[in-house]
Amino acid sequence: MLKSILLGLCAMFAVAVLAQTTKAADKTHEGFVVSVADGKLTMADKDGKNEHTHEIAAATKITLDGKAAKLADLKKGDSLKVTAGADGKVSAVEATRAKK
Repeated sequence: MLKSILLGLCAMFAVAVLAQTTKAADKTHEGFVVSVADGKLTMADKDGKNEHTHEIAAATKITLDGKAAKLADLKKGDSLKVTAGADGKVSAVEATRAKK
C-alpha cells in the first residue's frame, strides 16, 4: 500500500515538473500591430522597430481588450503581447486598443 502511494506521489511530481518545463518553454514578446492580412500578423517591437510576421492559426486564442476577438479585429497601432510555444507557433495574441 505504501509503495503504491509513493509511486503515485512520484508520478504526480514528474507530471508537475514536466508541465512547468513546458510552460517555461513558451516565449512572449510585446509590440504593436503593423498590419493584419491573410492569416498573418505583422508587428513591430515596443520601439516601433524590428518588424516581423507571425502566421496565426485558426485555433490561436486572440483577445482584444480582454474579450475574445478575431485576427481581423486587430488594427494598426494596437499594442500586443504574443505568446509562442517552443515550436515557434503562436498560441495566444493579447491586444489592447489605445483609448481615444
